[in-house]
Amino acid sequence: MTVPQVAVVVVTYNAAEWVDRCLRALLEDARPRTPFEVVVLDNASDAPTREVLARWADRVRLHLGSENIGFGRGCNAAVAMTDAERVVLLNPDAVVREGCIDALVEALDAYPQAGLVGGRTLRPDGSVDPSSCWGRPTLWSWFCFATGLSTAFRRSRVLDPESLGRWDRGTAQEVDIVTGCLLAFERTTWDKLGGFDERFFMYAEDADLSLRAAELGLRPRITPDAVAVHAVGASSARAHKLRLLMTGKATLARLHWAPWRARTGVAMLLAGAAVRGLGERALGRTPSWGTLVSDRSWTRGWPA
Repeated sequence: MTVPQVAVVVVTYNAAEWVDRCLRALLEDARPRTPFEVVVLDNASDAPTREVLARWADRVRLHLGSENIGFGRGCNAAVAMTDAERVVLLNPDAVVREGCIDALVEALDAYPQAGLVGGRTLRPDGSVDPSSCWGRPTLWSWFCFATGLSTAFRRSRVLDPESLGRWDRGTAQEVDIVTGCLLAFERTTWDKLGGFDERFFMYAEDADLSLRAAELGLRPRITPDAVAVHAVGASSARAHKLRLLMTGKATLARLHWAPWRARTGVAMLLAGAAVRGLGERALGRTPSWGTLVSDRSWTRGWPA
C-alpha cells in the first residue's frame, strides 16, 4: 500500500453544512496535485453531521467518536491514524481554494526552518480573516485588552499588537503563532513537539504549539498562496466560544509564564471582560462578556 505524501486532518463537531463544503472542496473541487488522504475524526456530532460524514465515508479515513474529546486531543488522535510524511490540519468550517494544500507543501519544502506553516484565510464574504496567525501574547498586549485600547485602536501594531497590525496576510512572513484552522507541518516536527498539549480542550493549543516550536529554534510562517475560506467558529455559540477562548488563554499564561506574570495576565483578561461586559450592558446587548465576570471559573484554565 502506497503511503500518501500528505494527510489532511479534519476534526469535526456539528456544523453539517460547513463539514460538507470542507470535504467537497478537498475531494472534488480543489483536489491537490500532491498525493493525499483525508483523515476525519468526529467528536460525537449531531445526527445531521453524522449523515454528511456517512456520505463521504468511502473516500476518507473516518473515526466516529462517542464523546467530544476536544480539538487538541482529537487532532493528536487523528494524526496518529496516518503514516503520511506531512500533515495539514484543517478546520471543518474552512473551505480550501484550489492550490491551497500544494502551496503549504511547497512552503514546507522552501522553508524547512519554519516547522509550522499556515496560509491566508478569508471570511465567507471574501474579506480577509486575519485570524490565520497572531502575534505573541505579552503583558503589554493583555494590558491593551484590559483597558479596551486593543478594541478602540483595532489593528494597531502598538495598541493591538497580537493582530500584527494592518498587514493583510498577502505576503509571506514569519509569525509568532499559526492558528490550527490551517496548519501544515512535517510529521517529524509534530513528533518532536509531542503534538498538541492535551491539557487544552479547545483554543490556544495552537499558540502553545507555536511557542514551543520557537523554543526549539523553528520559525513559523504563513504563505499567502495557501487560501481557504473560514467561517470562524461555525460550531460554537458566541458566549460559549468566548468562555472556551478565555479558558485557553488562561491556560497558556499559566504554562508559559512565571506565576506572578500569569496571575497578572489573567487579572488583565478578567478586567478586559469586565470592560466589555459594561459595554454590552450600556448598549442593551445580550451578555456574553458579562457572563465571564459573574462566573470566573475560566480564570483557572483547563484542568490538568
